[in-house]
Amino acid sequence: MKKLKLTTVILTVIILAIFLFVYKNRTINRELTNSKKVVSSVDKKVINKKGELNFSVLGDVHGDARKLKIAIDDLHDINDAADAMVFNGDNVDQGIKSQYYIMESTLNKKANVLPKIIIKNIGNHEYFDYARGRNNSENVEKLKNMYLDFAEEKSIYHDKWINGYHFISLGSEVGNTEKPGSAVNAFLSRNQLDWLQQKLSEKHEKGKPIFIFLHQHLNTSIAGWIGIEQRDELNEILSKYPEAILFTSHTHVLLSIDNVRSNGTFTTVHTGAVHYDILPEEDHKIKRLYNESQGLYVEVHGDKVLIKGRDFAKKSWIFSKEIDTSVK
Repeated sequence: MKKLKLTTVILTVIILAIFLFVYKNRTINRELTNSKKVVSSVDKKVINKKGELNFSVLGDVHGDARKLKIAIDDLHDINDAADAMVFNGDNVDQGIKSQYYIMESTLNKKANVLPKIIIKNIGNHEYFDYARGRNNSENVEKLKNMYLDFAEEKSIYHDKWINGYHFISLGSEVGNTEKPGSAVNAFLSRNQLDWLQQKLSEKHEKGKPIFIFLHQHLNTSIAGWIGIEQRDELNEILSKYPEAILFTSHTHVLLSIDNVRSNGTFTTVHTGAVHYDILPEEDHKIKRLYNESQGLYVEVHGDKVLIKGRDFAKKSWIFSKEIDTSVK
Protein backbone atom coordinates (compact mmCIF):
# COMPACT_ATOMS: atom_id res chain seq x y z
CA MET A 1 0.00 0.00 0.00
CA LYS A 2 2.82 2.34 0.90
CA LYS A 3 4.56 1.47 -2.39
CA LEU A 4 1.38 2.37 -4.35
CA LYS A 5 1.11 5.74 -2.60
CA LEU A 6 4.79 6.48 -3.29
CA THR A 7 4.38 5.54 -6.93
CA THR A 8 1.33 7.83 -7.22
CA VAL A 9 3.24 10.75 -5.71
CA ILE A 10 6.21 10.22 -8.05
CA LEU A 11 3.92 10.05 -11.10
CA THR A 12 2.12 13.24 -9.99
CA VAL A 13 5.44 15.09 -9.63
CA ILE A 14 6.61 13.90 -13.06
CA ILE A 15 3.34 15.01 -14.71
CA LEU A 16 3.54 18.44 -13.05
CA ALA A 17 7.18 18.81 -14.14
CA ILE A 18 6.30 17.95 -17.75
CA PHE A 19 3.37 20.40 -17.71
CA LEU A 20 5.55 23.24 -16.37
CA PHE A 21 8.29 22.50 -18.92
CA VAL A 22 5.85 22.59 -21.88
CA TYR A 23 4.12 25.77 -20.61
CA LYS A 24 7.42 27.58 -20.09
CA ASN A 25 8.72 26.68 -23.55
CA ARG A 26 5.50 27.80 -25.24
CA THR A 27 5.78 31.16 -23.47
CA ILE A 28 9.43 31.56 -24.48
CA ASN A 29 8.68 30.62 -28.10
CA ARG A 30 5.82 33.12 -28.20
CA GLU A 31 8.11 35.85 -26.92
CA LEU A 32 10.83 34.94 -29.43
CA THR A 33 8.33 34.98 -32.28
CA ASN A 34 7.16 38.46 -31.30
CA SER A 35 10.74 39.74 -30.94
CA LYS A 36 11.59 38.61 -34.48
CA LYS A 37 8.66 40.44 -36.04
CA VAL A 38 9.75 42.61 -38.97
CA VAL A 39 8.11 45.97 -38.39
CA SER A 40 6.63 47.68 -41.42
CA SER A 41 7.60 51.20 -42.44
CA VAL A 42 4.33 52.49 -40.98
CA ASP A 43 5.34 51.28 -37.52
CA LYS A 44 7.96 52.83 -35.28
CA LYS A 45 11.06 51.16 -36.72
CA VAL A 46 12.26 49.99 -40.09
CA ILE A 47 14.52 46.96 -39.91
CA ASN A 48 17.70 47.66 -41.84
CA LYS A 49 19.16 44.95 -44.02
CA LYS A 50 22.60 44.94 -45.59
CA GLY A 51 22.86 47.44 -48.42
CA GLU A 52 19.71 49.35 -47.46
CA LEU A 53 19.45 53.10 -47.11
CA ASN A 54 16.83 55.16 -45.26
CA PHE A 55 16.59 58.95 -45.38
CA SER A 56 14.15 61.84 -45.14
CA VAL A 57 13.76 65.01 -47.20
CA LEU A 58 12.42 68.26 -45.75
CA GLY A 59 11.74 71.27 -47.94
CA ASP A 60 10.74 74.85 -47.11
CA VAL A 61 11.23 74.94 -43.35
CA HIS A 62 11.51 78.76 -43.53
CA GLY A 63 13.00 78.87 -40.04
CA ASP A 64 9.86 77.42 -38.45
CA ALA A 65 11.47 75.88 -35.36
CA ARG A 66 8.21 74.57 -33.87
CA LYS A 67 7.17 72.60 -36.94
CA LEU A 68 10.74 71.45 -37.58
CA LYS A 69 10.94 69.94 -34.08
CA ILE A 70 7.65 68.11 -34.68
CA ALA A 71 8.92 66.75 -38.01
CA ILE A 72 12.24 65.61 -36.54
CA ASP A 73 10.54 63.82 -33.64
CA ASP A 74 8.02 62.15 -35.95
CA LEU A 75 10.73 60.90 -38.32
CA HIS A 76 12.73 59.60 -35.36
CA ASP A 77 9.65 57.67 -34.18
CA ILE A 78 9.34 56.14 -37.65
CA ASN A 79 13.00 55.12 -37.78
CA ASP A 80 15.47 55.90 -35.02
CA ALA A 81 18.37 54.59 -37.12
CA ALA A 82 17.89 56.55 -40.36
CA ASP A 83 21.03 57.23 -42.38
CA ALA A 84 20.48 60.85 -43.41
CA MET A 85 18.21 63.87 -43.46
CA VAL A 86 18.19 66.30 -46.40
CA PHE A 87 17.08 69.93 -46.03
CA ASN A 88 16.13 70.92 -49.57
CA GLY A 89 16.32 74.70 -49.52
CA ASP A 90 14.42 77.63 -48.01
CA ASN A 91 15.73 76.40 -44.68
CA VAL A 92 15.43 80.03 -43.54
CA ASP A 93 12.91 82.68 -44.53
CA GLN A 94 15.69 85.25 -44.90
CA GLY A 95 19.43 84.84 -45.31
CA ILE A 96 20.26 86.68 -42.10
CA LYS A 97 22.23 85.59 -39.03
CA SER A 98 19.26 85.52 -36.64
CA GLN A 99 17.39 83.09 -38.90
CA TYR A 100 20.39 80.79 -39.29
CA TYR A 101 20.84 80.89 -35.53
CA ILE A 102 17.28 79.59 -35.06
CA MET A 103 17.98 76.69 -37.42
CA GLU A 104 21.35 75.85 -35.89
CA SER A 105 19.95 76.09 -32.35
CA THR A 106 17.04 73.80 -33.22
CA LEU A 107 19.29 71.21 -34.84
CA ASN A 108 21.70 71.32 -31.90
CA LYS A 109 18.88 70.75 -29.41
CA LYS A 110 17.63 67.80 -31.47
CA ALA A 111 21.09 66.35 -32.16
CA ASN A 112 20.40 63.18 -30.16
CA VAL A 113 17.45 62.21 -32.40
CA LEU A 114 18.88 63.32 -35.75
CA PRO A 115 20.69 61.08 -38.25
CA LYS A 116 24.47 61.44 -38.27
CA ILE A 117 24.43 62.80 -41.83
CA ILE A 118 22.61 66.09 -42.48
CA ILE A 119 22.64 67.62 -45.97
CA LYS A 120 21.61 71.28 -46.28
CA ASN A 121 20.80 72.65 -49.73
CA ILE A 122 20.20 76.26 -50.80
CA GLY A 123 16.86 77.68 -51.92
CA ASN A 124 15.75 81.13 -53.02
CA HIS A 125 14.94 82.53 -49.56
CA GLU A 126 18.57 82.16 -48.51
CA TYR A 127 19.10 85.11 -50.87
CA PHE A 128 16.47 87.30 -49.19
CA ASP A 129 16.94 90.18 -46.77
CA TYR A 130 13.58 91.95 -46.60
CA ALA A 131 15.05 95.09 -45.04
CA ARG A 132 17.49 95.58 -47.91
CA GLY A 133 15.47 94.44 -50.90
CA ARG A 134 17.25 93.48 -54.13
CA ASN A 135 20.84 92.22 -54.03
CA ASN A 136 23.91 93.49 -55.82
CA SER A 137 26.80 91.14 -56.63
CA GLU A 138 28.49 91.86 -53.29
CA ASN A 139 25.29 91.07 -51.38
CA VAL A 140 24.95 87.80 -53.28
CA GLU A 141 28.44 86.68 -52.26
CA LYS A 142 27.83 87.51 -48.60
CA LEU A 143 24.56 85.60 -48.60
CA LYS A 144 26.24 82.64 -50.29
CA ASN A 145 28.96 82.58 -47.65
CA MET A 146 26.41 82.69 -44.85
CA TYR A 147 24.68 79.66 -46.36
CA LEU A 148 27.98 77.84 -46.85
CA ASP A 149 28.88 78.35 -43.19
CA PHE A 150 25.50 76.93 -42.15
CA ALA A 151 25.72 73.99 -44.56
CA GLU A 152 29.42 73.36 -43.82
CA GLU A 153 30.08 73.16 -47.55
CA LYS A 154 32.63 74.80 -49.85
CA SER A 155 30.31 75.25 -52.82
CA ILE A 156 26.66 75.95 -53.57
CA TYR A 157 26.59 72.58 -55.38
CA HIS A 158 28.07 69.56 -53.62
CA ASP A 159 27.79 65.79 -53.36
CA LYS A 160 28.13 62.95 -50.88
CA TRP A 161 28.17 59.15 -50.97
CA ILE A 162 25.99 57.44 -48.35
CA ASN A 163 25.97 53.65 -48.00
CA GLY A 164 27.23 53.39 -51.57
CA TYR A 165 24.54 55.68 -53.04
CA HIS A 166 25.29 59.05 -54.64
CA PHE A 167 23.59 62.19 -53.30
CA ILE A 168 24.08 65.21 -55.60
CA SER A 169 22.96 68.68 -54.49
CA LEU A 170 22.40 71.52 -56.96
CA GLY A 171 21.65 75.14 -56.13
CA SER A 172 20.93 78.54 -57.62
CA GLU A 173 24.07 80.66 -57.85
CA VAL A 174 22.26 84.00 -58.15
CA GLY A 175 19.34 85.19 -56.07
CA ASN A 176 17.00 88.16 -55.72
CA THR A 177 18.85 90.59 -57.99
CA GLU A 178 17.44 93.01 -60.56
CA LYS A 179 17.51 90.18 -63.10
CA PRO A 180 13.94 89.09 -63.97
CA GLY A 181 12.92 85.87 -62.25
CA SER A 182 15.89 85.89 -59.89
CA ALA A 183 13.75 86.26 -56.75
CA VAL A 184 12.31 82.76 -57.12
CA ASN A 185 13.92 80.86 -60.03
CA ALA A 186 17.09 78.80 -59.98
CA PHE A 187 20.06 79.92 -62.09
CA LEU A 188 22.51 77.11 -62.81
CA SER A 189 25.85 78.09 -64.38
CA ARG A 190 27.50 76.18 -67.19
CA ASN A 191 30.17 75.13 -64.70
CA GLN A 192 27.52 73.64 -62.41
CA LEU A 193 25.85 71.76 -65.26
CA ASP A 194 29.20 70.39 -66.44
CA TRP A 195 29.97 69.36 -62.85
CA LEU A 196 26.60 67.59 -62.68
CA GLN A 197 27.37 65.57 -65.81
CA GLN A 198 30.71 64.55 -64.34
CA LYS A 199 29.14 63.53 -61.02
CA LEU A 200 26.37 61.50 -62.67
CA SER A 201 28.97 59.41 -64.48
CA GLU A 202 31.07 58.90 -61.33
CA LYS A 203 30.98 55.21 -60.29
CA HIS A 204 27.83 54.88 -62.38
CA GLU A 205 26.06 51.52 -62.23
CA LYS A 206 23.19 50.84 -64.59
CA GLY A 207 19.94 50.57 -62.64
CA LYS A 208 21.37 51.84 -59.35
CA PRO A 209 19.46 54.91 -58.06
CA ILE A 210 21.14 58.32 -58.10
CA PHE A 211 19.58 60.98 -55.87
CA ILE A 212 19.68 64.60 -57.08
CA PHE A 213 18.36 67.55 -55.09
CA LEU A 214 17.41 71.06 -56.17
CA HIS A 215 15.10 73.44 -54.35
CA GLN A 216 13.28 74.76 -57.43
CA HIS A 217 10.97 72.56 -59.46
CA LEU A 218 10.98 71.18 -63.01
CA ASN A 219 7.19 70.71 -62.98
CA THR A 220 4.22 71.58 -60.79
CA SER A 221 0.42 71.60 -60.73
CA ILE A 222 0.46 75.39 -60.48
CA ALA A 223 0.03 76.39 -64.12
CA GLY A 224 2.66 78.59 -65.73
CA TRP A 225 5.14 78.58 -62.85
CA ILE A 226 8.69 78.15 -64.13
CA GLY A 227 11.18 77.12 -61.46
CA ILE A 228 14.53 76.72 -63.26
CA GLU A 229 15.93 79.05 -65.90
CA GLN A 230 18.10 76.27 -67.34
CA ARG A 231 15.31 73.68 -67.17
CA ASP A 232 15.88 72.47 -70.76
CA GLU A 233 19.59 71.91 -70.17
CA LEU A 234 18.95 70.15 -66.85
CA ASN A 235 16.25 67.98 -68.38
CA GLU A 236 18.57 66.97 -71.23
CA ILE A 237 21.36 65.95 -68.83
CA LEU A 238 19.11 63.92 -66.50
CA SER A 239 17.31 62.21 -69.39
CA LYS A 240 20.51 60.25 -70.07
CA TYR A 241 20.23 58.62 -66.65
CA PRO A 242 17.02 56.63 -66.07
CA GLU A 243 18.33 55.89 -62.57
CA ALA A 244 18.16 59.60 -61.68
CA ILE A 245 15.59 60.68 -59.10
CA LEU A 246 15.31 64.48 -58.77
CA PHE A 247 13.84 65.82 -55.50
CA THR A 248 12.48 69.37 -55.66
CA SER A 249 10.58 71.64 -53.27
CA HIS A 250 9.71 75.37 -53.63
CA THR A 251 6.04 75.21 -54.66
CA HIS A 252 4.63 74.14 -51.25
CA VAL A 253 1.95 72.15 -53.11
CA LEU A 254 0.22 69.44 -51.04
CA LEU A 255 1.73 65.97 -51.41
CA SER A 256 -1.73 64.58 -52.15
CA ILE A 257 -1.61 66.59 -55.39
CA ASP A 258 2.05 66.59 -56.45
CA ASN A 259 4.36 63.77 -55.44
CA VAL A 260 6.12 61.26 -57.73
CA ARG A 261 6.14 61.83 -61.47
CA SER A 262 7.87 60.16 -64.40
CA ASN A 263 9.68 62.84 -66.38
CA GLY A 264 10.41 60.85 -69.52
CA THR A 265 13.33 58.59 -68.65
CA PHE A 266 14.06 59.88 -65.12
CA THR A 267 11.82 60.59 -62.12
CA THR A 268 10.95 63.81 -60.29
CA VAL A 269 9.70 63.88 -56.71
CA HIS A 270 8.03 66.80 -54.94
CA THR A 271 8.96 67.04 -51.24
CA GLY A 272 6.04 69.03 -49.84
CA ALA A 273 6.77 71.82 -47.33
CA VAL A 274 7.30 71.92 -43.57
CA HIS A 275 6.32 75.56 -42.88
CA TYR A 276 2.99 75.60 -44.75
CA ASP A 277 1.46 73.95 -47.81
CA ILE A 278 -0.49 75.18 -50.81
CA LEU A 279 -3.71 74.04 -52.46
CA PRO A 280 -3.83 75.16 -56.13
CA GLU A 281 -7.20 76.58 -57.16
CA GLU A 282 -8.78 77.71 -60.43
CA ASP A 283 -7.70 80.82 -62.34
CA HIS A 284 -4.08 80.57 -61.10
CA LYS A 285 -5.18 81.13 -57.50
CA ILE A 286 -3.70 79.34 -54.50
CA LYS A 287 -4.78 78.72 -50.92
CA ARG A 288 -2.11 78.69 -48.21
CA LEU A 289 -2.67 76.05 -45.54
CA TYR A 290 -0.74 77.05 -42.43
CA ASN A 291 -1.92 74.08 -40.38
CA GLU A 292 -0.23 71.66 -42.78
CA SER A 293 3.35 70.38 -42.52
CA GLN A 294 4.62 67.71 -44.90
CA GLY A 295 7.77 65.92 -46.05
CA LEU A 296 9.22 62.64 -47.34
CA TYR A 297 10.58 59.42 -45.90
CA VAL A 298 12.56 57.20 -48.31
CA GLU A 299 13.57 53.53 -48.13
CA VAL A 300 16.06 52.12 -50.65
CA HIS A 301 16.34 48.40 -51.34
CA GLY A 302 18.86 48.04 -54.16
CA ASP A 303 17.13 49.27 -57.33
CA LYS A 304 13.78 49.65 -55.55
CA VAL A 305 13.09 53.05 -53.99
CA LEU A 306 10.00 53.38 -51.79
CA ILE A 307 8.95 57.02 -51.33
CA LYS A 308 6.40 57.84 -48.65
CA GLY A 309 4.73 61.20 -48.10
CA ARG A 310 4.33 62.14 -44.46
CA ASP A 311 1.89 64.50 -42.74
CA PHE A 312 3.83 65.63 -39.67
CA ALA A 313 0.89 67.52 -38.18
CA LYS A 314 -1.41 64.48 -38.26
CA LYS A 315 1.39 61.88 -37.93
CA SER A 316 -0.04 59.94 -40.86
CA TRP A 317 1.01 58.74 -44.33
CA ILE A 318 -0.19 60.61 -47.42
CA PHE A 319 1.06 58.34 -50.19
CA SER A 320 3.46 55.47 -50.83
CA LYS A 321 4.99 54.86 -54.26
CA GLU A 322 7.78 52.56 -55.37
CA ILE A 323 10.25 53.45 -58.13
CA ASP A 324 12.02 50.57 -59.83
CA THR A 325 15.13 52.02 -61.47
CA SER A 326 16.04 48.70 -63.09
CA VAL A 327 13.12 48.63 -65.54
CA LYS A 328 13.38 52.04 -67.21
